[in-house]
Amino acid sequence: MEAPINSVRLLPFATADGPHNMAADEALLESAIAGRASLRFYGWAEPTLSLGYFQPQSVRSSDPQLSALAWMRRPTGGAALVHHHELTYAVALPSGLPWQTPGESWLARMHAIIAEALSASAALPESVLEESKFGEILCFLHHTPGDLRIGRTKVVGSAQRRQRGALLQHGAILLAGSPLTPALPGIAELCGRRQAAEEVAAAVRSAFARRTGWPLEQSDWTPEERRRIDLLATEKYGSASWNAKR
Repeated sequence: MEAPINSVRLLPFATADGPHNMAADEALLESAIAGRASLRFYGWAEPTLSLGYFQPQSVRSSDPQLSALAWMRRPTGGAALVHHHELTYAVALPSGLPWQTPGESWLARMHAIIAEALSASAALPESVLEESKFGEILCFLHHTPGDLRIGRTKVVGSAQRRQRGALLQHGAILLAGSPLTPALPGIAELCGRRQAAEEVAAAVRSAFARRTGWPLEQSDWTPEERRRIDLLATEKYGSASWNAKR
């Protein structure tokens, strides 16, 4: 049965290693190029460092804790992320209407959705208006317009990649601080309430459907996508030629 017009495929929550998480996001982008919109939420099998596409891999050596982590390079730009106590989302949208409106910022739109979802649980994030930088390596120490923060602490950041008009946007919601990044408290420390990743994902799903008006259709990866993810995880995101290219 064909999915309704303007419906968004909702993939099941999953936990995976870094190469498979990034491979899955690239597979979402490829599906969006073919005309299918998708949303997914995921976690990390172990604490993982991801570098932005343009970052030199030498930044790993700046901190002994970072250099000891499993790591890979993202397909998107920005600074380094330590994926630990977080919920990660990825949304992939085909080109053109109704998915993308000229002049519209999906970074701002998705962050407004996440802010609404978090506000129901006593977290009251606000959008960053002006750029400020508190460190050179970690993404969450670089605040850019549209990021979400509580007080002066960034708790949500996202990045994009476009290909043939289709959009991949993925981002991190910092649920709690990590001993690996002691300078970065999370929502649990800032608001005094710890939430499970699946609980926050459910709230974001509801806000997404409400604010877009697009039905979320629970589905799963196709066999072809699963094969593509395994291939990308092995030959790209798990390979030195990609990860150490800079």
